[in-house]
Amino acid sequence: MYELCLIGIGTGNPDHLTGEGARAIREADLILIPRKGEDKADLAEVRLEIIANAAGASPPEILFFDIPERHDADGYLQGVDDWHAAIAKIWQETIATAPKPKKVALLIWGDPSLYDSSLRIAARLAPKPVTRVIPGITALQALTAAHAIALNGIGAPVLVTTGRRLRESGWPNDIDTIAVMLDGQCSFQSLNMQGVDIWWGAYLGMKEQLLVSGALSDVAARIITTRAQARTDHGWIMDIYLLKKHARKGEQA
Repeated sequence: MYELCLIGIGTGNPDHLTGEGARAIREADLILIPRKGEDKADLAEVRLEIIANAAGASPPEILFFDIPERHDADGYLQGVDDWHAAIAKIWQETIATAPKPKKVALLIWGDPSLYDSSLRIAARLAPKPVTRVIPGITALQALTAAHAIALNGIGAPVLVTTGRRLRESGWPNDIDTIAVMLDGQCSFQSLNMQGVDIWWGAYLGMKEQLLVSGALSDVAARIITTRAQARTDHGWIMDIYLLKKHARKGEQA
């Protein structure tokens, strides 16, 4: 039996790693790092940099594994379920090649608890390890900090959702603020843009950071163009955005 530690590493800035996360890296016997193709090699490099900074002269053993492709021919949810099962099998096989590690760690982009599947994948391992979660700075925190804005209005709720759900369900009733993650299709295009502001960010906390904000109807095309060019330049992109309806008279955003 081993301990599996899921360490949130923020949005790519090594300074986003918490002291607890750095200590867990130093204590790990084995760290697994995913590979997502040559065009995303710098994602692995960021993880290696974080490990080097935290571990110093005594780094843990590092093993790489390849992320399988997801196939949605049988529907989105079934595709995700099959994908998680395939990743769990790869984790298990990779860990089995190491000499009985007692503490295994994965460095999770953002936070292991917010729109990340690592906990669900870990639950499929057999025998099931003791799982420990170390929170990191979420993309949502990094976005609001980068734009120097508050997430919610006074006493108001916030919906955190995905681009797919935004396209399929539209803007829900009684919600004025929506945070959208995992959106590769700029799903804000499906909305009535009038009376809506957007705060968009990509590569948050990194030297490549990109920020756009303003009335959605004014900046939507700019965000789409900027996003497409950045993805071409880097081979990958991680972005998030916040949508807010204009504050009604007498209310404070």
